[in-house]
Amino acid sequence: MNELWLDDLTVGDRFRTDEYEITAEEIRAFAGRYDPQPFHLDETAAADTFFEGLAASGWHTAAITMRLIVTSGLPIATGVIGAGVELSWPTATRPGDVVHAEITVTGVKVSRSRPDRGFVTVAYDTVTRTGEVRQRTTATLLLFTRSSRAPLRDGPRS
Repeated sequence: MNELWLDDLTVGDRFRTDEYEITAEEIRAFAGRYDPQPFHLDETAAADTFFEGLAASGWHTAAITMRLIVTSGLPIATGVIGAGVELSWPTATRPGDVVHAEITVTGVKVSRSRPDRGFVTVAYDTVTRTGEVRQRTTATLLLFTRSSRAPLRDGPRS
């Protein structure tokens, strides 16, 4: 797929990422490093919790989703630059889940003060093969126009 610029996107555009399988080992490793709670670390301890079994950290689900979006979801020419995000985890991500993200462009706005850039709002769900939504996200992304060729810093251009 070609790289996308601000000028290429319109409200209603849809994208779907590749799939990713989550393992128990990966859940425990992520949790051990970043979210060391019993329901993320140990199947036996997790059985007697709200989750009733091993569950991935929501932040782990978010990291997987970000990887999917960057590697196979939104081929933005200058990278996926977040300006804000709202997310929720309606159901727990489990070992063996195979997930993908379904992305819809819900807003496109060119900056009035800097017309070489603007903001795109996207809504995306991280979904299992059986249709269970593991994460629901609305994000605002900073994109540049094709004519800008994405300056790396503000200031004069050569």
